[in-house]
Amino acid sequence: MATTVWPVYLVKGSDPSLVAQAAHALVERLVAGGDPSMMVEEFGGPGADQFDVGAVIDACTTPPFLVARRVIVVREAGQMVAADAKRLVAYVADPLPTTALVLVGGGGAVNPTLSKAVAASGEVTDTSVGMGKARSQWLSEHLKGGPVRLDGPAQARLGEHLGSDMGRLVGLLDTLAAAYGQGATVSAADLEPFLGEAGALAPWDLTDAIDAGKTAPALSVLHRMLTAGESHPLVILALLHKHYRQMLRLDGSGVNSPDQAAEVLGMKSSFPAKKALAQGNKLGSARIGRAVQLLSDADLDLRGSTLLPAESVVEVLVARLSRLVRQGR
Repeated sequence: MATTVWPVYLVKGSDPSLVAQAAHALVERLVAGGDPSMMVEEFGGPGADQFDVGAVIDACTTPPFLVARRVIVVREAGQMVAADAKRLVAYVADPLPTTALVLVGGGGAVNPTLSKAVAASGEVTDTSVGMGKARSQWLSEHLKGGPVRLDGPAQARLGEHLGSDMGRLVGLLDTLAAAYGQGATVSAADLEPFLGEAGALAPWDLTDAIDAGKTAPALSVLHRMLTAGESHPLVILALLHKHYRQMLRLDGSGVNSPDQAAEVLGMKSSFPAKKALAQGNKLGSARIGRAVQLLSDADLDLRGSTLLPAESVVEVLVARLSRLVRQGR
């Protein structure tokens, strides 16, 4: 069944992360597999120049070219002054049918007259979680469409752990899916290692756990490095990149001894070179290449190509890297 496309949408809420995730999902739905570079035009947002509402209206009234519709996204819509909001209300009253205008909350409360106009002519999404029973119901509804299934105790533990920080939910579910597989049933015991623990650990504790294909211990180490160790996700990515770069340099080189490996890698000690050589031989060229691709994707995500928190990006990366080892068994 075709999904109704409204001329205007408003995404609002108290958690900026949830608002951003909902807006991202909405734009993907409106693009519907088309070319975003030709369909989507954005205005405003953190760090962006203050937009001119006249430019927004011009974009909204411009017919699409070679695509089905144009999607105009206005971020930090709460920053609009009353006069600008009034101009958008006038457009909403007589919109171009081939344009979908998406107003994303932030920067203050969205003008009430504009909100009312959107509710009358389009669709309003409120991402607010609520408290008590409402929060539990919100979590339950969002888990239904998730990539994994959590049993009752796991759902309760997750709700207790996240508290009001539901912005982490999507990243955590993606991490669980990467670790256990799409559609897997996750128990409270399966969930616990992914929630984070205290205590700093050495970098090789992380790479050793990944090399052993032990997802839960690897994520436990990662969480401790991010919290107690206060390691930035980009630092984690750098050490993992170095780890797999060593395997990549040895792959296909004809090296078959730790001393030769150390010479190729420029190491004084043959012990870490021996580990890199052994793990590279275990993975093989194809899986080393896949690991490098995963690292590249994570690097782009950490630099802004996804709306997921940086911690979630490295969690998914670690889960997928450790799963590569198990896939070869």
